[in-house]
Parts: sequence; structure tokens; C-alpha cells
Amino acid sequence: MSEEYTKSANYLRSLNRNIILIIIVTSLIPLTIVSSTIYYQFRVSYHEKVYEHLRELVHSHTQNVDSFLNEKLADIRFLTDICGWDNLHNENFLRDRLMALQKDFGRDFVDLGIVNAKGEQLAYAGPFLLEKVDYSKAEWFRRAIQSDYYVSDVFLGIRGLPHFIITVRKTNALGGYWILRATIDFVEFTTLVENIRIGQTGFAYIINQQGELQTKPTALPDIATIDSEKIYSEIVDKREEVADKVRIALLQDESSHENIYAASFLKNGDWLFVYQQRVVDAFSDLNKTFLITTALMIVGFLVIISMAVFLSRTVVRRVARSEQETQMMSKKVVEAGKLASVGELAAGIAHEINNPVAIMVEEAGWMGDLLEDMALEKGQDQAEFERAIKQIQTQGKRCKDITHKLLSFARQTDATIEDVDILRLLEELIELSAQRAKYAMVKIKTDFGDNLPTLKVSATELLQVFFNLINNALDAMEKQGGDLSIFCHRENGSITIKVADTGGGIPKANLDRIFDPFFSTKPVGKGTGLGLSICYGIIEKMGGKLGVESAVGKGTTFTISIPLKAGRRKKRNQKRTDTDA
Repeated sequence: MSEEYTKSANYLRSLNRNIILIIIVTSLIPLTIVSSTIYYQFRVSYHEKVYEHLRELVHSHTQNVDSFLNEKLADIRFLTDICGWDNLHNENFLRDRLMALQKDFGRDFVDLGIVNAKGEQLAYAGPFLLEKVDYSKAEWFRRAIQSDYYVSDVFLGIRGLPHFIITVRKTNALGGYWILRATIDFVEFTTLVENIRIGQTGFAYIINQQGELQTKPTALPDIATIDSEKIYSEIVDKREEVADKVRIALLQDESSHENIYAASFLKNGDWLFVYQQRVVDAFSDLNKTFLITTALMIVGFLVIISMAVFLSRTVVRRVARSEQETQMMSKKVVEAGKLASVGELAAGIAHEINNPVAIMVEEAGWMGDLLEDMALEKGQDQAEFERAIKQIQTQGKRCKDITHKLLSFARQTDATIEDVDILRLLEELIELSAQRAKYAMVKIKTDFGDNLPTLKVSATELLQVFFNLINNALDAMEKQGGDLSIFCHRENGSITIKVADTGGGIPKANLDRIFDPFFSTKPVGKGTGLGLSICYGIIEKMGGKLGVESAVGKGTTFTISIPLKAGRRKKRNQKRTDTDA
């Protein structure tokens, strides 16, 4: 596999990768940004919607519980205001009032009792044997005697059953206090809370300021746990900041599951209504949306990648065909340039061939004359014949050498990479151009370095470059004569060749275009405008550089720099010479 083919294959593979990468980047990044933005906005909106729903839920049920408590408290206060001490301390009357309350409110009211300021129950109406019970040491009594009305926490009490008490304090005729106590059925109360369920894991409960549960869902999910003390301390930082507000918090339970909590105060801040639900459950629809979005994005990514691969391969195939066509066209252009160079070379070499041919013709005529003049002496005739024959042979050999070199250059069309001796190529071209330089009154000067290595390049292409530069230099000095300097040395890991003339120079405006195809400063019909362009492409393909410096009236210098790379050193002792042609 040739080096040129390898470079082309590597370029096409790189182009294929770059096209795929560009398509993927320019497509996926905007798609990702847009999708992420939409999902983020949807997520924020969905979170806000869930939180707002929980706020409404907690607020609504908080109002229901507060309404329940306030309603029961209003009923007790109504009894104390309407009936008074005279009636209520009568057990029969108290029993009638209890039956009326139960008739109106069902099982909400369990019993009623009249307690004096010492904590002694003076009258009782209810299903339990609680007459004459002493409540003086009960927590609810100590709190109730200090307030006009009081709603206790849920406790077990004497009966050993969960319940809570509502009390109303009144002043008697003697200035003392008495209390109407009502027991509220815990089962009826807790139904207000325990039946609240949303999703698979949502439930509600009430806790007091000590973090003690006041209600407990009867259908508590197996996966759910309640750390009421932690919940109260985490949700409530300062009471005044959350009063009459719904607080939303995200906390982990004992099972390391993240839960969402929505809480609001009840009973003037004494109780906290809490709704608890697993985050994954609360945002299950959002998670489903995320999975669907992710799946669609993956499908979109796969489609984009597939299209990128398809388009890149299509483009690369077209580029490969275009490159093949371009290479074929370039070969034709190079061949055309070579033909033009050969034509110019042939025109210059015509002078070389004409001289020996003229001598041969002259000598042949002289021999004819001798043959006609038989009067000459034999010895003299013999010497003249030998001289003429020798001259014909010499000049004939010279013509043969010249035409051989011409044909050799014209036939070197194979761009095979091989070890090339640059000095030998230069010397051959100098020898071929010597006669033309002589007629143009051009003096050829050389400055070749010692121990120059060979280069692994195409001899044919390098010969074409040197010929074009030397031929252009001779064209520039054809009318006025001058000096043609050829420099070849090793410099900084490269071989540098300079071809300098003392011709008219190139205007500054033309220097930037000097290597453009079909651009020529020669008269119409004399140049193709391809020579320097082809030279530039050949040197660039070798990994080198071709530059030009020129000043009008002073001359032009072309500089070639070719990296050594894997070139082998070849010893050669070439001294600086000045050759007059």
C-alpha cells in the first residue's frame, strides 16, 4: 500500500469521524438543553403543584379538626351559660343534657362531669363509675383551673382508654370556681384524621408539643414509620413562624426512605397536624414522565447518531470520488506541465544539437571535396580523412548524449518514492541548461554542501521542480544576461535549495499570486501558468516548503526546504565552483 493511499485513507477516516462528531454535537447538545430545560420547568411546576395540593389538603383537614374541637367546646360553654350551676350539679339534669348531646352529635360526647375547685367530681353522667372521683392531681385539672376553657391532650386516664377532655371554668355565687368536664370519644375524633390517604403511602396524624402522637392511623402502611419527636423538632423551628401556615419539609425516616411532610398547627398551637408520604409515591407521575422523557431522548439520540453515521458515510464517499477525480485531473495537469517543460527544454537543447550537427555537415562536405580532389598527396589526404571522421564521431556522440538526456527526462513519469541524490539531479540539469545559459550570457554559479544525505522522494517530481525554477531564471535573464546561483546545503534537519537570478524581479503585487494555477507573468503563449503551482504542490506533498523573495531590478530567489526524515547519508565531497557557460 502506497504512502499516498495511506494518507488518503487516514484523511477520509478522520473526515468521517469529524462529520459524525459535528452532527452529534450540533444536534444532541441543543436537544439535550431543550429537553432538560423543558423537564426542569415541568419538574418545578409539578413539585409546586404537589406542594400546593398538600397545603390545601392539610389546611382543609386542619380546619375540620379545629371546627370539630371548637364545636364541642361551644356546646359545653352553651350548657354552662344557659343551665348554670343550679341545674348542672344535679345528676339527673346532667344525664338529660348528655343524652341530648348524644342525640345531636352521636358518640362524640362520652360523659359529662361537674368538678369543684378542689378537683372533686360532684356530679357525673356517663357509662362509667366515676362519681366522687378526685381529679386534683390530674394534669388536665391543673391546666383547666387556670383557664376559662381547656382542651387536653389525648391520654389514658383512670379508665385506661385513650380520650381527651374539654373543660369550661365558671365562677359560683361564693366567688369560687367550678368546672364542667366533657369526655370526647377518641374513636370518633381520630376518624377525622386516620382515613386521610393519598397514593400508596400517604397518611396523616396529630402530635402534641412533646412529639407525642394524638392520633394514629389504623391502616398505617407497613413501609411507613413515625418518629414523632424528630418530626416535630425538624418541622417546627419557632412556633410563631409557622402559626396558621403549612410547613413543607423533606426528611428521612428510620428506614432511610425520604418522606415529604406537610404540617400545620391545631388547637391554638398545641397540636400539630402532619401529613406524611413517601417522596417516590408523591412524585410517581413525575418519575414516570422522567422515564418516558429519558426513553424518548435515548431513541432520539440513537436516531441522530444513525443519521450522523449515514450522512457522514455519504459525504465521505462523495469526497472520496471527488478526490479521485481531482487526483486524476492533477495527474493530467502535471503531465501537461511536464509536456510544456519538455517543449521548453527541447527548444533550449536545439542549440546544443544544432552545433554538432553543423560541424558534422561541414566535415562531411569537406570529405566530399577531398574525394573529388584526387590530386592531393596521399599522406595529407589520410590525415584529413582521419580528422574529419573523428570529428563526426565526436559530435555524433555528443548529439546522442544530449537526446538521451532529453528523452530520459521526458520519460520519467513514475512518481516512485526512492533514494534520490539531489546533487546529481542538479548537475544533470545544469549540464542540460549550460548551452542555453551560454547563449543568454548567463553565468551559472553553484554552492553545494558536503556529505549531503539522500532523500526518500520522487526523483521525477523533484527534477521537474528544479527544471522549472532554473528555466524560469534563464527566462528572466534572457535579454540582458546575468548570474544564476544554485545553493544546496543542509540546514536544521532539512536540505535547503536556493535558485537565485539577477533578472528584472517580480512586482510585489504579483508575489502573493505567483503560486496560483494559471497565473503567469510571461507573455501570452509562452507560459502555461502551471509550472510554479505544480512545483508548490510537489514540495508541499514532500512535507517541505517553497518560498520566493524578489525585488524589482535586483532579481528573484526561490527557496526550497525539504525535511530529511529517513534519508540516508551519502558522502560526497563537492567543492564550491563557478562555471562559465
